[in-house]
Amino acid sequence: MEQEHFKIFDEDRKEIGVASREDVHKYGYWHETFHCWFVTKIEGKDYLYLQLRSEQKKDYPNLLDITAAGHLLANESVEDGVREIKEEIGIAVSFEELISLGILNYSVVDGELIDKEFANVFLYKSKNRLGDFTLQVEEVAGLMLVEFKEFSELWFDKRNMINLRGFRIDKEGNKVKIEEKVGKEQFVPHENSFYQEVVERIQERLN
Repeated sequence: MEQEHFKIFDEDRKEIGVASREDVHKYGYWHETFHCWFVTKIEGKDYLYLQLRSEQKKDYPNLLDITAAGHLLANESVEDGVREIKEEIGIAVSFEELISLGILNYSVVDGELIDKEFANVFLYKSKNRLGDFTLQVEEVAGLMLVEFKEFSELWFDKRNMINLRGFRIDKEGNKVKIEEKVGKEQFVPHENSFYQEVVERIQERLN
């Protein structure tokens, strides 16, 4: 498989070249990503959709993550990031429908992986229900709903566990319903401050 290449930047977000995915994560180059959080209203309450990463993923398999997200390739603009939504969860969304939450800088070191990202973060106010999603099983193993209030309380240390409901795809390709309680350890290990900032920026757009 041909190696993907990303634009790389210095800490001031000045573009300094292009590097392969492998080198970006080996040497810790700053690079761009696209994040989209789906929020929906059910019986008057706000809920977030979370994806469950596939066990086939090299990075953070079987952990909960942003609804749809991915790296921007060297020849892509931020607007091109909407392809991740269609590819990963099967929902066609135009860039104009997204609400910008700005750019968040974060870095994670996990063993030999050094992940330094300028994340272009967006919110999508969705009317989709769980049955509407078609998952790219190589990337996404399931989709979960969590009440936004609970998600917020988890990252601001007001509760230890949150309630999820949704589905995961079994080995036969069937959707299997899930209801469970999870804690922070079930999420991709972004810094607490990253999740807190996301929560605050989403909250501003919900008011």
